[in-house]
Amino acid sequence: MGREVQSQLYVCAVAGADPQQVAARLDAAGAATLLIAAREGSALTAAEARPLVELAQKKDVAALIEGDAQLARTLRADGVHLPWSKDIVARYVEAREILGTRYIVGVDVGRSRHDAMSLAEDGADYIAFGIPPHVEDRASAAERRLELIFWWSEIFEVPCVAFDVDSVEDATALAAAGADFVAMHPGIELASTDYAKLASAVAEAASRGEAIA
Repeated sequence: MGREVQSQLYVCAVAGADPQQVAARLDAAGAATLLIAAREGSALTAAEARPLVELAQKKDVAALIEGDAQLARTLRADGVHLPWSKDIVARYVEAREILGTRYIVGVDVGRSRHDAMSLAEDGADYIAFGIPPHVEDRASAAERRLELIFWWSEIFEVPCVAFDVDSVEDATALAAAGADFVAMHPGIELASTDYAKLASAVAEAASRGEAIA
């Protein structure tokens, strides 16, 4: 590989999640990042997000707000994660204007190499490769995501995150391909013990990938 990778889990929690369960997952995963997302069909509110932001920061875990830079600033979260959109470059510029350079701004570029390179050059803190919700052939999209992770890790220094991962097999394959972080889909329910096993499997897969490269 082009650089040394030590894959970690990137934990996602939906607003309103039980803080004790989220804390257990963070501890089990040894996670460095918590993404706080809105419930499907709802907007994320400060009242819902604040307890999880405070929980993460007490554990020295970076708390990121999904899709709302202004809310991230209001809550003094550590930054924002911008989900894929057709205007992701413009949304990144807007988020940077709101947050400046002290906050984390990560972006999901979907399957676009061009957007990935442009946003990394513009200063994005990480590049995520996910599967946009409108994609119907998700098996082909998962293969494409794996190819993109491998390509990125071979060439670029900016960290990459594999998003929308829905199986242990995919998680370990992506770690072996060079993903710095692996984010399981928020709809995947795992017990804290499963998070610990998954974190270990991801780290081991990354080590195997390094040995093969």
